[in-house]
Amino acid sequence: MSQKTSHKSIHEIMEDPDFKKLKSQKDSISLVLTILELVLYFGFIGLIAFNRELLSSKFSGAITVGIPIAVGTIILSWVLTGIYVRWANTKYDHLVANVKEKVGG
Repeated sequence: MSQKTSHKSIHEIMEDPDFKKLKSQKDSISLVLTILELVLYFGFIGLIAFNRELLSSKFSGAITVGIPIAVGTIILSWVLTGIYVRWANTKYDHLVANVKEKVGG
């Protein structure tokens, strides 16, 4: 009998407009940030594989062009993570709290 209540609660949660909004926003930002990260990472790997001459050319003194590009790739990955964390702290947590409040969780 408790299983029926549990399934009903899950169904109610799944149909809740706030839950749908939460899921839609999370899916959207996750997809966009994942695509950006993959383009960034595989773009860098593609440069390594197909344009070594560019990466090995001197930038300044003993520093090659590849070093700032690699550092930029790492820093941009951190920035993308920071964007997600900021979004989660400002929007996602609020929507989760709304859904929890509705279901008594």
